[in-house]
Amino acid sequence: MGRFVQADRSQPFLLPPDLREWLPADDLAHFVLEAVERVPLERFKVNVRNSGSEQYHPHMMLALLIYCYANGIFASRRIERASYRDIGVRYVTANCHPDHDTICTFRRQNLAAVSESFLQVLLLARELKLLRVGTVSVDGTKIDANASKHRGVRYDRAQVLSEQLQTEIAQLLEQAESADTEDGPDPQQLPKELKRRKVLKSKLDAACERLEAQAKARAQGERAEYERKVAAREKREGRRKGRQIKPPKEVPEESEQSNLTDPDSRLMRKNKRSEYRQAYNAQAVVDAQGSQLVLGARVSQCASDRNELVANIETLPAELEQPERVLADNGYASGDEVAELESRAIEVLVATGKEGRQRPHDLRPPPVGPPPKEPQKAWLQEMKQKLEQPENRALYRLRQQTVEPVFGIVKEVLGFRRFLLRGVDKVNLEWQLVTLAYNCKRLHRLTLV
Repeated sequence: MGRFVQADRSQPFLLPPDLREWLPADDLAHFVLEAVERVPLERFKVNVRNSGSEQYHPHMMLALLIYCYANGIFASRRIERASYRDIGVRYVTANCHPDHDTICTFRRQNLAAVSESFLQVLLLARELKLLRVGTVSVDGTKIDANASKHRGVRYDRAQVLSEQLQTEIAQLLEQAESADTEDGPDPQQLPKELKRRKVLKSKLDAACERLEAQAKARAQGERAEYERKVAAREKREGRRKGRQIKPPKEVPEESEQSNLTDPDSRLMRKNKRSEYRQAYNAQAVVDAQGSQLVLGARVSQCASDRNELVANIETLPAELEQPERVLADNGYASGDEVAELESRAIEVLVATGKEGRQRPHDLRPPPVGPPPKEPQKAWLQEMKQKLEQPENRALYRLRQQTVEPVFGIVKEVLGFRRFLLRGVDKVNLEWQLVTLAYNCKRLHRLTLV
């Protein structure tokens, strides 16, 4: 019979255990703890009145979130469970075990601390000579919201259902009154049905109000352009005035939708071959000069990237240098956005048409239809000529090599494919936390090379 190492689980430790001996010296936990110590306590939301029970140290809580996100643990209950099961998490928490309510509350209330930690990690990378803001790549990816697309309702349908529920509520109230005087079959069910319908009706009414408010805001934004067109039309004489200009519509279209679970999310799809999903458009600005760190992150409610370029560049911290050059795909091809960045002395290289080419032995059939048209606008023609230069073409190829792998790592390595929080403000916080965890993981790897 073979010899075996004895595994006696009832044997107590002869000496107190030291968690540092159980964790490798190059583990990510050490780097995360050093990074969060750079965040001043003033950036955290804490109980300054010293009332109630003692609170967990905010540096420890932030390090717990970053370390867990970097290892693919996102839900507060899973983070709580990991504080018992995971050696790295136990080391970060100093063998403390915050419950899921405490973790969730801290995550919701400390956007300022997450933003400050995001900045400090980038400043640390610059101190280590691993970051130099020069050329950046910009892109976006669709990430599912914490809501189902089947919970979306059209404006016209919401009004019909609201009237139907109002009728049903009135009928249930009559039944409840009769049940008070007569012995009904099961009068205890009436309040539950009544409450369920009232809750649904309130959600539908709120959805209608949101759509109406969006329509009024949209009309207000279009008012100046409408008045300019009307004034220009009035200056014309005779029949050359043209057709009557319609004023901005302040009432929602019947087909406009609002989601009852997460009203800030929108129906989006990755491309024309993909299905529509309830999602957000997560944007990232990535260093294209070697570090591959995320320099700016934000979430958009618009499925298109057309008007997101300037807003993305403005997410870069003021403590970093202004980028010299921006690389973006055809989705960001907006003349106004490009002109705005160029007015700030930032060179823009954006694709003027669909990227890619037909491979010699492509399994897909060749595209059917006429070849793509040449760009007609002057700025697109200039951009196309600029991208035809060999040095600019080599620079533009960096876009695909830098920003797209970031999304691949976030989705495949970290496993983040769905937001847990709801509402655009909370989703922005969560996306910044995800990119912060990615930056810590990436910078830690760069320091080991």
